[in-house]
Amino acid sequence: MIDCIFCRILSEELPSSKIYEDDLVIAIMDIQPVNKGHVLIIPRKHCKSPIQLSDITNERIMSVAKKINKAIRETDIRAEGINYFLADGEKAGQEVFHVHLHVFPRYKNDGFGLKFSEDYRNIPSRRELDEIAEKIRTAL
Repeated sequence: MIDCIFCRILSEELPSSKIYEDDLVIAIMDIQPVNKGHVLIIPRKHCKSPIQLSDITNERIMSVAKKINKAIRETDIRAEGINYFLADGEKAGQEVFHVHLHVFPRYKNDGFGLKFSEDYRNIPSRRELDEIAEKIRTAL
């Protein structure tokens, strides 16, 4: 995809700070990091949504994320925790429409966080949860 920044990185048309690569994925440093050590894991095949990924590619992304998580913790990079973040769709915060998993270190008062709506505090009834669960189970 000519207009996809990650496809351009994968074809080496654009530079990256690569830390891992194999036949299915690459892992590069994010140029706009949440914190130092912020890594992106990107499948080589262009897919806009994770539901388009093959199971093996999806599994590889998570396997590489685990390795990177461990590696970050073995460095002097400040990491009291690690976040994994993958946005699927514009309303979910996806800005580059090529699947990518963010793996980034977290520490107390680092300034990053998720904002919850007021509805977050309203715990649904078990009946409502069961009804939603049934919809999802049926769609499986």
